[in-house]
Amino acid sequence: MGMTMTQKILAAHAGLDKVEAGQLIKCKLDMVLGNDVTTPVAINEFEKAGFTKVFDNTKISMVMDHFTPNKDIKSATHALQCRTFAGKYDIKHYYDVGDMGIEHALLPEKGIVASGECIIGADSHTCTYGALGAFSTGVGSTDMCAGMATGEAWFKVPSAIKFNLKGKLNKYVMGKDVILHIIGMIGVDGALYKSMEFSGEGLASLSMDDRLSMANMAIEAGAKNGIFAVDDITREYQKGRVDRDYKVYEADEDAVYDAVYDIDLSEIKPTVSFPHLPENTRTPDSWGEVAIQQVVIGSCTNGRLEDMEMAAKILEGRHIAKGVRCIVIPATQQVYLECCKRGYMETFINAGCAVSTPTCGPCLGGHMGILAKGERAVATTNRNFVGRMGHPESEVYLASPAVAAASAVTGKISQPSEIM
Repeated sequence: MGMTMTQKILAAHAGLDKVEAGQLIKCKLDMVLGNDVTTPVAINEFEKAGFTKVFDNTKISMVMDHFTPNKDIKSATHALQCRTFAGKYDIKHYYDVGDMGIEHALLPEKGIVASGECIIGADSHTCTYGALGAFSTGVGSTDMCAGMATGEAWFKVPSAIKFNLKGKLNKYVMGKDVILHIIGMIGVDGALYKSMEFSGEGLASLSMDDRLSMANMAIEAGAKNGIFAVDDITREYQKGRVDRDYKVYEADEDAVYDAVYDIDLSEIKPTVSFPHLPENTRTPDSWGEVAIQQVVIGSCTNGRLEDMEMAAKILEGRHIAKGVRCIVIPATQQVYLECCKRGYMETFINAGCAVSTPTCGPCLGGHMGILAKGERAVATTNRNFVGRMGHPESEVYLASPAVAAASAVTGKISQPSEIM
């Protein structure tokens, strides 16, 4: 019986020839990640346990992205604690205001994570890096503490679901639509503690930004991780970014899967998740007339350059609807700078948008776009739980940058074809 991509990576990092689903193993880690919300808890546990050194100061990343620039005294205190710890242990991958970005966009962009690696992060959307063919998963802050100190973590080997992709995406349809379609199909617990493995000839239709968006939301189906087969697009993305050798793992032909789904990308339509679960998906024929008050284009799911490019294309020469607030958040400083060079910033501002420095702020209801009672937002973020972006009686509709930008122009949930 063969192994899946994830099982092969975990076996290699556990020093084993073979692993099986359900097996408990201890793996060596290539990267341990934390942010300004989760790292302080890990630091407290690190100090409480009496640790006096980290396992490798080049394999720990701390990214100040959730409440930065700091919104209040508490967030400033947390950031200071992280900053002090990073200085004390000479953490090489520490990123703060001015050189930071949203963590799950920043680490791939800088080549800090790569194919075949084993990565944990004290943030549930650490599963993003599976787009590169890595095993990456979210953990708690105590696991982050143990990882920083020992460079190891315990895992239960997950079984897997295979998604065989074929066909090609239609115009204005993005990776976000694909993953929302899949979550709508299998449900928010449809991949519970499983690996979601994506492969097939349809990969050629998906850019790296599409794949990062899809892997990012594997957790929204309950998955332990999402992972993509490595191809020329993956290798090209890592060229010039990753400065070390990396290993590509392929699933065995006789690998065992709990289920196999064939997904024809050409059949995917613009898809929106209605409140209050990502699985509550609808396509244009069932959207109805849903008036909105806010649009957020950004986050670790959809704040990359192609996302900005799509939004700018739709907003060019147009203005957002009266009564709508549109907040655009490039995910990293590099994306921000490239938007400036390409003229996207001028497009956004002329369209009536507010543009922010990189931050997770509105996604988790932290700052930079809190919703009041009764307000509705279309967001390119990843969760639409009750109260996720503000008041418990507000509503969040998850969508692609294309749908979000079109909705900002019309003032209601809309697909790009309505205005383009």
